[in-house]
Amino acid sequence: MAGFFSRLFKGLTKSRQNINENLDEAFGCSEINDEFYENLEEALVASDMGIDTTETVIENLRQIVDDLEIKKPAECRKYMIDCFRQQMKTSADDYAFEEKRSVVLVVGVNGVGKTTTVGKLAAHYKHAGKKVMIAAADTFRAAAIPQLETWAGRAGVEIITGQEGADPSSVVYDACMAAKSRGTDILLIDTAGRLHNKKNLMNELGKVYRTISRAYPEAYLETLLVLDGTTGQNAIQQAQSFSEAAHITGLVITKLDGTSKGGIAVAVQSELGIPVKYIGVGEQLEDLQKFDPAAYCNALFDKNS
Repeated sequence: MAGFFSRLFKGLTKSRQNINENLDEAFGCSEINDEFYENLEEALVASDMGIDTTETVIENLRQIVDDLEIKKPAECRKYMIDCFRQQMKTSADDYAFEEKRSVVLVVGVNGVGKTTTVGKLAAHYKHAGKKVMIAAADTFRAAAIPQLETWAGRAGVEIITGQEGADPSSVVYDACMAAKSRGTDILLIDTAGRLHNKKNLMNELGKVYRTISRAYPEAYLETLLVLDGTTGQNAIQQAQSFSEAAHITGLVITKLDGTSKGGIAVAVQSELGIPVKYIGVGEQLEDLQKFDPAAYCNALFDKNS
């Protein structure tokens, strides 16, 4: 994990610089007053932390300042970071699906990195000693199936595919039956990129859910929504739309390396109440890891980590 933290810290460089430039002015105030809190609020919103998250953090910070009788703005910084850590807590239950016979449905809009995420998760679970299978249910994008076959080969796991243009639910059904008969621990399903404002594609997602419940009712169903970290506040809108159409149980935020919008990982978890479970900071297999709130906040805020 130490190696991943160094990659995370490096990957969040632009975000950290952006956030600290915004915060330095606020914490440079001479005293803690309404102007200080207003400046801090503006700095956090400008850093893609989200309005609701920012208001919650500032409210909690006000309470801490009053309780500890803090006088200098600069002394508030570490407490503000602690407030963000509290907003982003994860629990062991968030990863319970990894220890059960599970179907993991991976969803998201076009171009966020779903197929790559499926491949990296397959390698992650295989390395953990799980029997893993992939289902290539994105039958619309021409390159999706061969791309996923490449990932399956790299991870050393079995893959179930269908014909290009086939009904995705038929692939899902075949994969569920195969996973059940072969004693697979985790079945990962790659789905077609769905534009969150396209009702027909959301209806198709509902059909996939029904297929899983019919073919493999005993499996634990985990639905991971993949979000592109470079899209900032648009990621929250995507997550809200998907949450209305599906029971999203976790978030995967990709492409955090090289973006200045790393604050979105804080905002989307806090505002939607859906835990971030994995983050990606690069193209390599090991660049997708479980989300660690403390490490993330250190990499996001701490200039000296």
